[in-house]
Amino acid sequence: MTIHLPAADGSVRAYEPRTEPSALTPGTPFTSRTVFSAAHVVADPFADTNPDAPAAVDWDATLAFRRHLWSHGLGVAEAMDTAQRGMGLDWAGAAELIRRSAAEARAVGGAIACGVGTDQITGGSLAEIRAAYEEQLALVEESGAQAILMASRALAAAASGPEDYLDVYGHLLRQSAEPVVLHWLGPMFDPALAGYWGSADLDTATDTFLEVIAAHPDKVDGIKVSLLDAQREVDLRRRLPQGVRCYTGDDFNYPELIAGDEQGFSHALLGIFDPLGPLAAEAVRVLDTGDTAGFRGLLDPTVELSRHLFQTPTRFYKTGVVFLAWLAGHQSHFTMVGGLQSARSLPHFARAYELADGLGLFPDPKLAEDRMKTLLALYGVNQ
Repeated sequence: MTIHLPAADGSVRAYEPRTEPSALTPGTPFTSRTVFSAAHVVADPFADTNPDAPAAVDWDATLAFRRHLWSHGLGVAEAMDTAQRGMGLDWAGAAELIRRSAAEARAVGGAIACGVGTDQITGGSLAEIRAAYEEQLALVEESGAQAILMASRALAAAASGPEDYLDVYGHLLRQSAEPVVLHWLGPMFDPALAGYWGSADLDTATDTFLEVIAAHPDKVDGIKVSLLDAQREVDLRRRLPQGVRCYTGDDFNYPELIAGDEQGFSHALLGIFDPLGPLAAEAVRVLDTGDTAGFRGLLDPTVELSRHLFQTPTRFYKTGVVFLAWLAGHQSHFTMVGGLQSARSLPHFARAYELADGLGLFPDPKLAEDRMKTLLALYGVNQ
């Protein structure tokens, strides 16, 4: 069968979808890398809601997707920006998500780490920001999950310089029960985080970031770096104290960063592993055997899809992630909390479908094709 896909220039091209389903199955646990996939939330399509209302979540489908990731050996990074944190999912919804996912992780033996932020407030003093972080940290620790200290919009707005970041993060690390992951999310993912760590100069910001870690190395399991700059991540990775891991959050350059070099490598905490889960897991198992070339052979071809989904404006990558989950049969609809399914264009969806199909990401290619044709028909594209 042929499917006609619209291109960005207004033309329509014929594409022949693959017919063979993907054959990736769960395997053994990873041994060489720690790998988390940030996971999306599934909206309740029947909820009578609007973009300004609290998120209506389909909890059954949301937790089923997490079980899918765990079944392939991936850890779940919960309530992160991939779950539309701050873009449709408020703190009340995130708190419920953390509770439910952490309980599910305990039930199936899955690894889970959860985002800790300050999104229950929109601004305030440093004391109020610390208190907001503390509230969320307590909930995550009570759930039994590892904490990921996320960047805070409120702190970015309130901080007068590096010393305020040192104060707030130092306070949180001193009281954390277990080592945490520190998350540096670049402004391409959230413009409100520009100048994080007290400076728009990334070299100066990096020095402050490392100062936080150096003061509390026993309380930092690792860092997640989402700056989309491979060399900067490598340079930062080489400056980390012994025992502190680097989890790449670079959805543009992840194969080379995970593979590493003679001086080290990055672990992974990636939004792109939401749609790539089974394939990414297979690639890491190949890497576990010492076969770096085989790992790159599996993962390098996925970069084109990832760069497509994360193209500017990068923060809308969640739309493509959920779109592919729908095509892959992980949910019954293409609806997102906050109405974010409207954030990308039809040509963008068409190219995402083509790239994902070419990689063999769909367990049922015919289902994916039929759903793609349904979307095209809604937009007036005749087959």
